[in-house]
Amino acid sequence: MKTSHDLWKSLLGKKIPADWGREIDIFETEIQLRKQGKLDEKLFAETRLRRGAYGQRYDNGQRHDGTKVQQLKFPSGELTKGPMTFCDAPGMQRIKIPIWGMNAEQLETMAELAEEYSDGIAHVTTRQDFQLHFIHIDDTPALMRRLAASGITTREACGNSVRNITACPYAGVCPDEAFDVSPYGRALTKFLLGHPDCQDFGRKFKPAFSGCKQHACGLTNIHDVGAIAVGKEENGQLRLGFEYVVGGGLGAVPFQAKTFEIFMAPEELLPTTQAIARVFARLGEKKNRNRARLKFLIKDLGLEKFQELVREERKILPYDPRWTSLIEDELRNEEKPLRAGGECPAGGSEEFQAWAKTNTRDQKQAGYTVVTVTLPLGDITPDQLRAMADLARKYTHETVRTTVEQNLVIRWVSKKDLPALYQELKAADLAQGGAGHIFDVVACPGTDTCKLGISSSRGLAGELRKRLSEQAFRLDQAVQNLHIKVSGCFNSCGQHHVADMGFYGISRKAGNYTMPHFQVLLGGQWENNGGSYGLPIVAIPSKNIPTVVERLTGRFAAEREKGESFQDFYRRLGKVATKTMLEDLIKIPDHDSKPEYYSDWGDPREYTIGDIGTGECAGEVVSLTEFELAAAEREYFEAQVLYEQGDVQKSGERAFRSMLTAARALVKTEFLDVPNDADSIVAEFRARLYDTQKFWDPFAGGKFGQMLFLAQEKSQDPYHAESAHHLLEEAQLFIDAAHSSYNKMAAQAAAPKAS
Repeated sequence: MKTSHDLWKSLLGKKIPADWGREIDIFETEIQLRKQGKLDEKLFAETRLRRGAYGQRYDNGQRHDGTKVQQLKFPSGELTKGPMTFCDAPGMQRIKIPIWGMNAEQLETMAELAEEYSDGIAHVTTRQDFQLHFIHIDDTPALMRRLAASGITTREACGNSVRNITACPYAGVCPDEAFDVSPYGRALTKFLLGHPDCQDFGRKFKPAFSGCKQHACGLTNIHDVGAIAVGKEENGQLRLGFEYVVGGGLGAVPFQAKTFEIFMAPEELLPTTQAIARVFARLGEKKNRNRARLKFLIKDLGLEKFQELVREERKILPYDPRWTSLIEDELRNEEKPLRAGGECPAGGSEEFQAWAKTNTRDQKQAGYTVVTVTLPLGDITPDQLRAMADLARKYTHETVRTTVEQNLVIRWVSKKDLPALYQELKAADLAQGGAGHIFDVVACPGTDTCKLGISSSRGLAGELRKRLSEQAFRLDQAVQNLHIKVSGCFNSCGQHHVADMGFYGISRKAGNYTMPHFQVLLGGQWENNGGSYGLPIVAIPSKNIPTVVERLTGRFAAEREKGESFQDFYRRLGKVATKTMLEDLIKIPDHDSKPEYYSDWGDPREYTIGDIGTGECAGEVVSLTEFELAAAEREYFEAQVLYEQGDVQKSGERAFRSMLTAARALVKTEFLDVPNDADSIVAEFRARLYDTQKFWDPFAGGKFGQMLFLAQEKSQDPYHAESAHHLLEEAQLFIDAAHSSYNKMAAQAAAPKAS
């Protein structure tokens, strides 16, 4: 067991903010009540989530590379096997890293916690948080107290709350920014943390800040609310404010944020966000969690009505002096350098020069640079965290921030110190180059630890990083500047929608086996704060994805026009030509001839979908169903081509038809003579599969079935560009769910019958 509660209070109580300490005490009590059966499991789940304690996939302590995690000494003994509740099994602790970043003491605390409580790895997420895995629930109060003593909270890191408020990690030092958004982001963080108006949401609420519109560092377009620094001239004076956007989000069906206000005065930032939180809490969906994000409320109300409701709410808000005082306080906190600026000495090894090219960027303050420390897959060891702490103390005033690309940045490094800093980073194995380039592949945890993971995102990302790094010397510069992002499922935690090449995990059936696949998404835009979202083009066996990347990058390098972006090149090439180029990679090889295709990246075990088992299938109905599902995918692709050609009406009609075909394929497992008209298909699907819960939906509430019903309701309305685009997203998700349902039904049919 770790150090007792009372000892920690005596050692650290004076350093822990009183309200944080009280929160942790309450949580510790709730853990005990849960163990005694005096606290409802559903209530406890939201309680722990709001404190960052999250359940994780538990696969006998095995990482994606097949190695075992160290056998940690949990209070209940060795790692437990078999079905477990959250209180029995190790979980994940998410740790909020706000806009102000981390100091040396906090880095050292993270090192200690990863070493003592976790598996020896700290992980940086795509929302600039830290996560520790294989944490036992009994250890979380002590862990939280140690974090709190160093100035870090886990409160509202998960759950139906305001999540970590993120911002461009270069804010305040970027030459392209309108102004430094850091003080405003810090003020909003403090204002909303635990705010009573933010405790009754149906789902999470994610804000973000960016100092400019053109770069991706803040990704405001993918957030519930986003504030972009802008300036405008009034009476010959420059006035600073924010372009304020709302309703963005990725997830299964992504939405681009819409402009709420072109220019918002800084003093209106906090009260307007508070008003939005109140409207969201009051009118946002509560029963159907699948539509409980702010983006759906805005879609249902319309932007103008939403604006009207928020402005009315703003008028009746009781005055709060913190609206301005918090900002004023934060504006007084200014980062300063530790060492005098200078110029980087001439020369240096080729290795150093290559690293400096990709991992440093000039600050707007002369003589200083920001150094990016590349963390492959976002992972860092305790010893590396301690090395980072030492370097932060030695070269800066401890100015370290996390990034959305799962890296760390050290700000205010004097250019004259770069060679020495590089050597110290190299000694700690932290001097890998390629930050923000194609080698710097981003991935969510996927099947390593996430319960929703379908394919190994980290395994694939690691393989892509390895292969691309080996080819670095011969990759075209335009190719090196591309972004690859991988998610283990459709939820886009790896942000695959805004990558040049995005991939998300799915499964497909092959005879008596299942095989890991990835959907290939192209056309996303990383720049302009996540300026556009890619669409799925084809599902490819996981083991063929590196070849997909090789072909796409090779063709882009060979055929692109001068100055042409990957998005423009892909649009010019077209979906038909792109899919034709990848056609041979779609084929599923026979299990006996290519058994390696039936294992996921880095995992020698035969691939399964944990929740539905390995299952086998046989019989004519299986081949008939597969045929129909293939027809649905064909219709979906045709819908994409129509969308690309600008015929959004026919694209929407064909996308709806593809959903009907997939639904009909499943219905025919029970009723071969189902009519082919939409009303009959939907009615039979609802009665035979949805109401009986035979249609397998990874989310409680029948999210994907509801997509079909809503598409039918809207099928007589004219389609426009946005509605057709959303329907394309939903159609692919429904078809993937139909495949999963078929796998489950086949597994159940093949299971031994009880005598």
